[in-house]
Amino acid sequence: MKIVVVSNEARELNEYRIRKFKLDGFADSFISSCFVHVRKPDADIFRLALDIAQTPVGQVVYIENTPMFVQIAEGLGIQSILHTDYMSTCAKLASFGLLIDK
Repeated sequence: MKIVVVSNEARELNEYRIRKFKLDGFADSFISSCFVHVRKPDADIFRLALDIAQTPVGQVVYIENTPMFVQIAEGLGIQSILHTDYMSTCAKLASFGLLIDK
């Protein structure tokens, strides 16, 4: 499994969070607006993430808490989860065949 983070953040905050929470220990790539100069909801940031992940769109699950961003991703054929709470996100991941240890 690959984990690619797509975010809209300023450079300093982005670098701080990655370092502080050791996010680079579990994420394979960071597609951050501060580095790629394109922001969600622009579909190009999702296309860029797909290109960098080198994973077929049918094998991707996008988790997001902003409904508009989920709609953009789904418009590109990306299976998406609108995150509202932990349990419903776990259930949706399970429906995609991804089981979560609780």
